[in-house]
Amino acid sequence: MRRRLRYILILLLSLSIITLWWPVNDSDCNFETFLASKTPKFQVHATKVIVEPWRGRHHVYGIFMIPDEYKQAPFFVLTVQGAGSYCSKQFGYKQNFDDIFAEPGTYLVKKPIRTRKTLRLILQGLYFQVNEKNNWTLTFPESKVSHVASLRIQNSKFKINDPHK
Repeated sequence: MRRRLRYILILLLSLSIITLWWPVNDSDCNFETFLASKTPKFQVHATKVIVEPWRGRHHVYGIFMIPDEYKQAPFFVLTVQGAGSYCSKQFGYKQNFDDIFAEPGTYLVKKPIRTRKTLRLILQGLYFQVNEKNNWTLTFPESKVSHVASLRIQNSKFKINDPHK
């Protein structure tokens, strides 16, 4: 009986280690190509970060304040320094999360990372790195509206009237 219990404990420990360290790639796009490309991008850092993996799934996330013009973006890439990058499509934007309210002309996105990935980083001593909001970045492809506006500004010729002449 004791021997059997020992094997069961070894099996459970092995399964938990495999589950914790097994890589998961469930991205919706090829983010490496996008991030390496020279196409115009818009980046924003997290407004607030919650790192509480002991509370279960979906308790490790960043809240981002995004300009309204990016609501139609086909995807975005979440990068958490030390944890990697994840690509996903937008859904579930709101005007408030966790006592954070969107400013006029913006909306909020709450983007989680995997709890097991966070537990692995905490075990590696990277809790404070994951908990720092400046280490969380959302990268969007530049919206057509802002890209067209910037092209118009670049291509237009400004004439400055000097009142002294």
